[in-house]
Amino acid sequence: MQSVINIVDPLSPLLRDAFNTAKSFIPLKSLRHGFLEDLFLYVQPQSIVVGQTIFESGSYDQQYIYLHAGKVKLIYDSGSEETVFADEHVRPLAHQQPRPCKAVAAEDCTILRIDADRLDRTLSWSQMTDYLLSELAIDRSYDNDIDWIKTVISSNLFFKVPPVNAELIFERLSRIDVAQDEVILQQGDTGDCCYFLRSGTAKVIKQEVGGESKEVAEITAGRCFGEDALVEGKPRNATIKMSEDGVLMRLDKADFLSLLSEPEVEEISAQDLDSMHEPPVLIDMRTDAEYHFGHLAMSANIPLSVLGMKKRLLSLEQSYVLYCDTGRRSRSAAFFLGKEGYNVVSLAGGLQGQKLLERIVVEPCYMLRDGKLLRSENT
Repeated sequence: MQSVINIVDPLSPLLRDAFNTAKSFIPLKSLRHGFLEDLFLYVQPQSIVVGQTIFESGSYDQQYIYLHAGKVKLIYDSGSEETVFADEHVRPLAHQQPRPCKAVAAEDCTILRIDADRLDRTLSWSQMTDYLLSELAIDRSYDNDIDWIKTVISSNLFFKVPPVNAELIFERLSRIDVAQDEVILQQGDTGDCCYFLRSGTAKVIKQEVGGESKEVAEITAGRCFGEDALVEGKPRNATIKMSEDGVLMRLDKADFLSLLSEPEVEEISAQDLDSMHEPPVLIDMRTDAEYHFGHLAMSANIPLSVLGMKKRLLSLEQSYVLYCDTGRRSRSAAFFLGKEGYNVVSLAGGLQGQKLLERIVVEPCYMLRDGKLLRSENT
């Protein structure tokens, strides 16, 4: 992940201001800081004039649309209307697909458009990172490795890897001890791997037209290099030479490609769920803010990010159906819990894939005790 200085500062004042505002938006506020920074590389700010339509009722756009400034009128097919003010609204506008209403600017305003699939991937990886780090924190043998492990699983390189495969990344990395002045990559060579610099520093050297070589950058501990060979199959665009003794973690292309294949996870459809004689306990794997703004009736909430701490609330004897918006987060949770012997399945495609958004309710909320649902006292 890049720093906020590198990403936000070069952007327009509008987007820089929106970045700060987004820290209060649901579910953006749940993202780890680096993931939010990366997401904002793809956020589309848009100025809307009074009277302009933002979206039509019944439309599909696969976007999260947030009101950053101004006010918007939501007009439903029933004839009812709702006015939304930017300083009071932290959720995406009428987020169901198809859109349940028409949205029109009630005054000049600014909106933020975010691709729904990219946000869902970012949420899944951010919460999976929290889960893995909480699991590793229990194992004292990782105390000296947490920083570089955090850097590895936060790398953009793995954005297309299913989050359920996150823990497999470390099984695919091999350690290499390297010495000062050792050449790791040679410009122009065909690449079949990439590296994470676990310790030490390295220099990036480019050969200019005419044969002259020039040092153009320094690589510090935690950084990944050579990833173009995995993603795009391009020749090495620079020479990498160690500035001092260090340790590299190598990821071969074949191992990277294997990470793209998602393991089998048992899933269930809404139709099968409704026809079950013995109803399972429903668990919402989204963030607590998402859950409190709308969830399936008779469901409790265990965010994927805190699954490591909260799984003790589950019972090995009880059956559970896990769900989220698209199935990414619930599939990951079902995979890990299944390995530990819990009787869990994931709702295939999540709320969106099973077209269950019309079933969501705001209250009551539930908690778990001894693996069973219990009405929350805070409802």
